[in-house]
Amino acid sequence: MDKFTTLTGVAAPLPLINIDTDMIIPKQYLKTIKRTGLGVAAFAEMRYEEDGKTEKPDFVLNKPAYRNASILVAGDNFGCGSSREHAPWALKDFGIRCIISTSFADIFYNNCFKNGILPIVVTEEQLKELLDDASHGSNATLTVDLEAQTIQGPDGGTVEFEIDPSRKNALLQGLDDVGLTMEKGEAISTFEDKVSEERPWI
Repeated sequence: MDKFTTLTGVAAPLPLINIDTDMIIPKQYLKTIKRTGLGVAAFAEMRYEEDGKTEKPDFVLNKPAYRNASILVAGDNFGCGSSREHAPWALKDFGIRCIISTSFADIFYNNCFKNGILPIVVTEEQLKELLDDASHGSNATLTVDLEAQTIQGPDGGTVEFEIDPSRKNALLQGLDDVGLTMEKGEAISTFEDKVSEERPWI
């Protein structure tokens, strides 16, 4: 998994509340188990006309200033709905590495960490400030420093955020659940050797 240390990028404002996983990636794209190639499907029903190809010019990620956005500043309860891991897959493949909101659905929140995306919870007042920063088009650049747990706006203003230390450590090192388990490889091998010696019939 890609490490997350410091990210400086364009932040796209998406102030809708209750953006669910079906809005993030519609069900017709769930046939694959590959994590790549799903960026084109991110927010498909919001990005495209009914033909599935023609872009809607008013959707924020279709606007020239936000096409390369790596940060989303979104409304409350982001990622609610069904528990589809394809949602963070699609966002990451599009280029989103950080999502900022006042709250996230639990399963989506957990899936973000497993896929190298940093979800940040802020207060309503902080979200208003960050949405204002993100409204400045190509000048809407934020810097997210995971080690320092800060978000710096284009005017130099700083927002601090909280994060579970174990999740923070995993992102900083680029470790998913498998990677975290492999860190305990020596202890696991020692345990297995001991079990084999004490209970060879297993």
